[in-house]
Amino acid sequence: MLDVRRLLLLRDLADLGTVTAVADLHGVTPSAVSQQLRQLERETGAALVDRDRGRVLLTAAGAALVEDTCDVLAALERAEARLRGTGDAVAGPFRVSCFTSALPVLGAPLLAEARARSPQLRLHLTEEEPETSLPLLRRRRRDLAVVYRYLNLGTVPPPDVLTTRLLVDPLLLVLPEDRAREAEGAVADLAAYADLPWVLAPEGSACREAALHACRSAGFTPDVRHTAADFPGAVALAAAGGAAALVPRSAVAAVAALPGGSAVRPLADPGLARVVEACVRTGTDTHPAVRACVRILAELGRRCGGGDGAPAGPPPGT
Repeated sequence: MLDVRRLLLLRDLADLGTVTAVADLHGVTPSAVSQQLRQLERETGAALVDRDRGRVLLTAAGAALVEDTCDVLAALERAEARLRGTGDAVAGPFRVSCFTSALPVLGAPLLAEARARSPQLRLHLTEEEPETSLPLLRRRRRDLAVVYRYLNLGTVPPPDVLTTRLLVDPLLLVLPEDRAREAEGAVADLAAYADLPWVLAPEGSACREAALHACRSAGFTPDVRHTAADFPGAVALAAAGGAAALVPRSAVAAVAALPGGSAVRPLADPGLARVVEACVRTGTDTHPAVRACVRILAELGRRCGGGDGAPAGPPPGT
C-alpha cells in the first residue's frame, strides 16, 4: 500500500516546483524529500519525477498519481469528519483565515455569531490573503479560508478545495471628482480614463493583475503612478493625486467618507468583480464546525447582498 506521507510530498512538489521548497515546507532536508520520492517510485514501479531539467517536473504518471492523491485525501477527510460528526456538539479549536477587507463584514461577525451559537467552539482567526491562506488550508494548517477570486482573471479553486460562494463584489472606479461628473448617472468605461494616472496594488498581487488585465482589455496600459497595499489607501492616494483606481464595492462601503475631490462610478463590464468564497478541504464539509461556520458565513454574505450560500466546488474538469 502506498504511503500517504510520500503522496503528500509528491502533491506538494507539483504545487511548489522544487524539492527545496517542499523540504522547507515540511521542515526536513532536500535529501530526505528526494529519498522519499525515490521510494515512492519504487513502490509504484513508475517514474514520477523528471529530474533532467532545472525545475523539477512531474511525469504523466506522477501527475495522474497527484490527481488520485486528492481523492485519497478527500476520503480520509470524510472519514474523520464522519467520526467527529457522530455527536451534535460544535466544539474544539477551529482555525480560520480571512483576507483583510473582509474582516469587518465577514471575519469579525463570524467570531461574534460563533461565540453566541457555539460557545464550546474556539475560533482562531488570522488575517491572511488568499495567496497565503489557500496553501495553509490544503496542508491542514487552516480549517476554513475566506478568500476572493477575480472573475476577469479566470482563476479556479484548487481541485481539492470545496467552495461556498458568499457574495459577488463588483469593482467600482474611483475618479477625480471633475472627471466623475462626465459619467454622472451612467456606468463608466475604463477606456475613457486612459489618460489619468492610476493607483494599483503591489506587484505580484491578484488585485494588481486584475486591474492591469481590465485596463489592457479596455485597450490601454495604465500609467501606474502610485502603489497601495490596501483599498482605503488606494482611495486616499487617488483623491490626493488626481488618479483613478479600481476598488471593490465592499471596500468603498467600509470607507466612512470619500476624500474630498474624488467620487466613484459603477463599471460597464459586469465581469469586473471579485467572488468572495468560504473554502474548506474536500471531504470536510460534513464536519460539525465546518458546517456551522459555513452556515454563518453564508448568512453574512446574504446580508451583504451576496451569494446564495450554495457549495460551488471546483468547476467540472478542474
